[in-house]
Amino acid sequence: MVAGGYGRDAERAGAHTLGLLAAPLTVPVLDELARGSRGLAELRRQTGSPSRTALRARVSQLCQIGAIEKRRPHPFPSVREHVLTNGRGTELRFVAATLAGWLAAAPGGSLELGGEPARETVRALAEGWSTGILRIVAQRPVTLDELDAAVDGLDRASLEPRVRALREAGLLEAGGEDGRAGRSSSYRVTEWLREATAPLVTAIRWERKHLTPATLPPGPVDAETGLLLAVPLLRLPAEISGACRLGVEFGEGRERRLAGVTVEIESGKVVFCEPRLDRESPASVSGPPAAWQRVAIEARPDRLELAGDTRLARALLDCLNQTLFPPRLI
Repeated sequence: MVAGGYGRDAERAGAHTLGLLAAPLTVPVLDELARGSRGLAELRRQTGSPSRTALRARVSQLCQIGAIEKRRPHPFPSVREHVLTNGRGTELRFVAATLAGWLAAAPGGSLELGGEPARETVRALAEGWSTGILRIVAQRPVTLDELDAAVDGLDRASLEPRVRALREAGLLEAGGEDGRAGRSSSYRVTEWLREATAPLVTAIRWERKHLTPATLPPGPVDAETGLLLAVPLLRLPAEISGACRLGVEFGEGRERRLAGVTVEIESGKVVFCEPRLDRESPASVSGPPAAWQRVAIEARPDRLELAGDTRLARALLDCLNQTLFPPRLI
């Protein structure tokens, strides 16, 4: 069982961290300790006087993952104080800020991280991500029957409540491809779900940096899902046109494989995005997951290999960063 009570479905990359941050008290504790060290009694007062049992459990969990630690500021018998750690703790707050920013833009009104509505939304996101539902709907609108046939490991009785939760959270919407609600029983992703790529990628990076090997690394399905969600959001300069392959590398040598998408741009707009890399393209970008995380979050394309029309490739990478992580978030 992972943090947040999501169960086995949440073991996919990033879901553990999202569940932890959505749980009550996690963010208030991190934010309060960012202001300075605190004893448990003071920490309880400053976080709204939760029950001692709940606070101790959350503090213990954050200590176990190294986000905070206990220190004795003076020789015995002084009381131990809790401090936010550099690296694990401060970087976890960045993930929390990214998740909070995404929740604040919820189509039904701002959701507060740590509250029950936000927790249910993050739960729906994490389960959709972990079960592979998002991988399928990110590519094209699908009916419930098509999802049932395509999703492995879920029977219809388990699939339906997850789809319902995604829809109620504003992550999926029903309607035909022409957008008229009720025209068909198909489901498609909302723009807000596409924007969830930002908290997902920050959560994955934090896990791989700080919780290895306790959590799973991203795999080909994660790479395809992230790109299928994010790329249609991109709006490039009108003078940019062309096709580009975006490949994420897994394994080495003979075991090396690429997963990703081919995207086509016409006058700055994405007109084609498919999870295939066998199409001829004048440009390509490839690299390991960590390099893609770095370029998305920090606009640093080092360790990514650009080939062909590098102007098109660089424009796509710049736009990816600016779309998911505008300057106000960094």
